[in-house]
Amino acid sequence: MLPSVLLEINPTHPEPRKIARAVAALSAGEIIAYPTDTVYGLGCDLTSKAAVERLYQWKRMPKTQALALICVDLSDIARYVTVDNTAYRLLKRLLPGPYTFILPATREVPKIIAPKRTQVGIRVPDHAVPRAIAAALGRPLISTTAAEHGSEPLQWAEQIAEAFPQVALILDGGPGGVLPTTVLDLTVQPPLVVREGAGPVDFLLDE
Repeated sequence: MLPSVLLEINPTHPEPRKIARAVAALSAGEIIAYPTDTVYGLGCDLTSKAAVERLYQWKRMPKTQALALICVDLSDIARYVTVDNTAYRLLKRLLPGPYTFILPATREVPKIIAPKRTQVGIRVPDHAVPRAIAAALGRPLISTTAAEHGSEPLQWAEQIAEAFPQVALILDGGPGGVLPTTVLDLTVQPPLVVREGAGPVDFLLDE
């Protein structure tokens, strides 16, 4: 297998030809790595079952561990999850940002992502690169932290290339963060903090 291709990318104004290269890899069923507003992510095309399977295998991650969908913006979310008024107000307040929201999944979400089609994680990162990829791809990007399951996130593109040589393309946007997203379950009220990460949760005390 050929080693990963590292491609430097402007994190605030990503070059369209580099985004197009990422989309071509995703469309071919490949897995890529990219910077986000929290940690580096590994991702694949929502419609590629084989790529999703490989993502679980490479990360040594149990199938019970959920993957998130990276969407371009709030208007993109409604196709994949059911959002009531309360949830919408919270999403509008916190997105784009370092949060993953668990919401009821619609039938647009493939079974491999949400086997019972009950719920799925949704993410709108405050970072130009993953949002540009999702926009150019025309559908959400399946995303997970660039690290083996249970390990610390990898901060540098070179580390990702060493740990995951099977990744087709790594978009190098400089050093990544070490804290993953804060995960909030909005299928219950009040919202449940599943994982406290980069996004503050003190606002929940004010609700």
